[in-house]
This record gives sequence, C-alpha cells and structure tokens, in this order.
Amino acid sequence: MDKILERVKSFIKVIGIGSSWLNVMLVFLICLDVFMRYLFNQSYNWILELEWHLFGLIFLLGSAYTLQKDKHVRVDIFYNDFSSKQKAIVDLLGSMFLLIPWCLVAIHTCTNYASNSFYIKENSPNPGGLPALYVIKFMIVFGFILLFIQGVVIIIQQIKTLVQ
Repeated sequence: MDKILERVKSFIKVIGIGSSWLNVMLVFLICLDVFMRYLFNQSYNWILELEWHLFGLIFLLGSAYTLQKDKHVRVDIFYNDFSSKQKAIVDLLGSMFLLIPWCLVAIHTCTNYASNSFYIKENSPNPGGLPALYVIKFMIVFGFILLFIQGVVIIIQQIKTLVQ
C-alpha cells in the first residue's frame, strides 16, 4: 500500500512541478503580447485566449500538488495550536466531507460540460481564436481528478496518523 501511495504522490508531484513551468510560458506569452501590441499595434485573439488557458492550467494542474505540500489556503487560527492527532482529525474530516464530495460534483459536472463541448466540436467564438475548446474543458476534469486522488491520499495518511 505504501508503494502505491508513494507512486501516486510522485505522479502528482511531477504534474505539479510540470505545471509550474507553465508560468514561464505564460510570462513569455504575455511579454510577446505586450511587445506586439505596443510596438506593432497588433493583437491576436489566439494569444489572449492561450494566456487565459495557461493561467487556468497552472491552477488546475498545480492544485493537487499544492494540497500535497500543505501550501493551500487555510484559516488556521486554531489549527496551528492543535496536536498532530487533532490536525489529523481536522484534515480527515475536511477531506472526507468537503474535499472529496466537492471533487466528485466537479468531476461529474465538468465531464458533462467538456463532453458537450467535444460533441459539438466547440471552437472559440472569437475570430482568430483557439480551436478545440473541449481540450481545456477536459483539463478541468483532469485537474479535479488529481485533486480527488490527492484527497484520498490525505485520508489514508490521516487514518494512519490516528491509528499510530
């Protein structure tokens, strides 16, 4: 079981670190867009849309890794003073009753959303925009699947902490 958990954590880590490199691409693309706009007075819809898609991918693909590293946003007024067992209980309950159900709802809803987009072969409504919008929409599903998997890992880890 521990080997499987380590492989899952490694997979999420690889995806998370890979998504961090999207920041470099995004900065380059924004600089190119600004350069083109101010020096040549030209702007392209596909560049603007790609900027938004990269921005979304950074969060979608990086959220599970952020959760894995415990760097997510948390209101920890009381949490910091808790013992490791109390923290495990909070993390376990939060994952079981908030994270996992929300991921399941999002996966179901976004799968329908992306499938409908794929079915109609949705493209950008803007002239010169990006084709195949369903690809980015399926990445929403993938991002929530990663978050779900990381939630399951957290639940297993917290149960182990409580049993010890």
